[in-house]
Amino acid sequence: MANSQPDNDRKSLEQRERMTDLERLRHSAAHVMAAAIAKLWPDAQFAAGPPVDTGFYYDVDLQHRITPEDFPAIEEEMKKIIKANLPFERLVVNRAQAIEDARRGRLGALSDRPVPSKFKLDILEGIPDSEPISYYKSGDFIDLCAGPHVMRTGNIGAFKLTSVASAYYKGDANNPQLQRIYGTAFKTRKELDDWLKMQEEARKRDHRKIGAEMGLYIIDPEFVGPGMPLWLPKGAVLVEELEKLAKETEFAAGYKRVRTPHIAKEKMYKTSGHLPYYAESMFPAMELIEGEMAGEQDPSANQGAQSAAQSERYYLKAMNCPHHHRIYAAEPRSYRDLPLRLAEYGCCYRYEQSGELFGLMRVRSLNMNDAHIYCTPEQFADEFNAVNEMYLKYFKIFGIERYVMRFSTHDPARLGEKYVNEPELWKQTEEMVRKVLKASGINYVEVPNEAAFYGPKIDVQIWSVIGREFTLATNQVDFAVPKRFGLTYRDRDNTEKTPLCIHRAPLGTHERMIGFLIEHYAGNFPLWLAPDQVRVLPVTEAQIPYAKSIVDELRAQMVRADLEFSNDKLPGRIQRAEQDRVHHILVVGQREQQSETVSVRIHGKGQQGVKPRAEVVADILAAIRERRG
Repeated sequence: MANSQPDNDRKSLEQRERMTDLERLRHSAAHVMAAAIAKLWPDAQFAAGPPVDTGFYYDVDLQHRITPEDFPAIEEEMKKIIKANLPFERLVVNRAQAIEDARRGRLGALSDRPVPSKFKLDILEGIPDSEPISYYKSGDFIDLCAGPHVMRTGNIGAFKLTSVASAYYKGDANNPQLQRIYGTAFKTRKELDDWLKMQEEARKRDHRKIGAEMGLYIIDPEFVGPGMPLWLPKGAVLVEELEKLAKETEFAAGYKRVRTPHIAKEKMYKTSGHLPYYAESMFPAMELIEGEMAGEQDPSANQGAQSAAQSERYYLKAMNCPHHHRIYAAEPRSYRDLPLRLAEYGCCYRYEQSGELFGLMRVRSLNMNDAHIYCTPEQFADEFNAVNEMYLKYFKIFGIERYVMRFSTHDPARLGEKYVNEPELWKQTEEMVRKVLKASGINYVEVPNEAAFYGPKIDVQIWSVIGREFTLATNQVDFAVPKRFGLTYRDRDNTEKTPLCIHRAPLGTHERMIGFLIEHYAGNFPLWLAPDQVRVLPVTEAQIPYAKSIVDELRAQMVRADLEFSNDKLPGRIQRAEQDRVHHILVVGQREQQSETVSVRIHGKGQQGVKPRAEVVADILAAIRERRG
């Protein structure tokens, strides 16, 4: 099942006006694809067809099951429409006319039909009375659409249909299941070819494929459940190394580590505001009996005594912030105690829809590099800038050269509905974030109407070495929830004030970060991160004691080193080490043993020559300590 999230929030006219040229082109390609499908299968019922990051899609209800084998026929019809260079004509109509046209089956179609355009009728109901209703017409195809589009079909350029999936209408499992046809489009053939090459490379680097080859993790849907990874020993190495990096970095930055339970009472999440608004993304509540009689099994106990037990609802935690707020509240705070930085690799559970689960990228159990910084308004700029600097440090370590911070702000018209009704605090905190981003020179874009419900946020987008985009993590400024929990500090003027809270997770979750790193490095991790750091290969049995002494020396320094000797010839053992992605392969024969040297081979770089043993060991230790790329 495809992720249907883009359907849930209809784009505003303002958002549509900000569409890039490429998004307009792809939106137009979606209409051309729909027209082609309507030509081949006139009974097709179309829902939504937006541009997305990788191209476009259109959801369609159709008796014929579209498969990739149908793509050439659809593409051929699309080429005819593009070659005809038809104009995209915008037609503004009143609501009554639109409803009438939809009832005649004319919308999302080439002509009137005997059945209504059922999804267009539903979409019409969601268009505000204040918003004009418009169609876009290209040739005989007319669709309900607010636009925008390119001028003519001939402006679309190069395109290709890529895949088909299932998706619930509006992302709701109670709605009909539709076919989602994906495609992509670019201005030039070269751009399309480059993108297709990147997709082919991405398939080779797919973290699910490499994760299985390297034995990093498994997902056991039968016994454990879908979306809940089990980390195998080599995968656990990656987890431990990331935690070690985070703990060292956060310790140096003055963070204090905490631990919290995996569950909490319903009251916690009602206070934070996550319930009821976030309920669909949380696992169902557990009903527990609390009280002095809860554990007793005495059948003679009277009913009055049993009534002392009370039912309590508990939830698996979907986020760490409420727990950290209670830790802050555990003792009185003064301005002298701030900033207070509480950090935890907290395990959270989110009930992602089964169709949205995807390897390590979308899971139901996740371990988050979480922290919450409680500070005064005067401290905010320095603290927020320090968080950004932490991101940049991690980017350098992992060789991430391309990134952007998406600064999401609120829509004043939706205060009290989608956003906490604190207009002045929204203005104040958004301006504070804006000033920090500008002053730091960080690459960012501002996106209206996408903030969190309690404050502005920054989504961190990064690109892998092959140019594939990932969402790494989110920073959020929270001025509302600390107040809900009654969090205060005593200021210099002896008055009680509510602290600001910065939610941050620079390394995201283990699951998503490791999924990204597998694809970024294609499984060829740098030495400090590699599950298999060193393998020593004695040429003959006579060199085993010398090889073992090297392994023992390295393991004494916590280096992941092992020795392999078998009846296989040396070239076969070297090949096996390369297939296992062992970073350093050290070969020792009689000459190396006599001269206290080793023959060094580095995975992916080949033979490095014979070097003194002490020099090789020192270099390995330094590369790990410095986390060289």
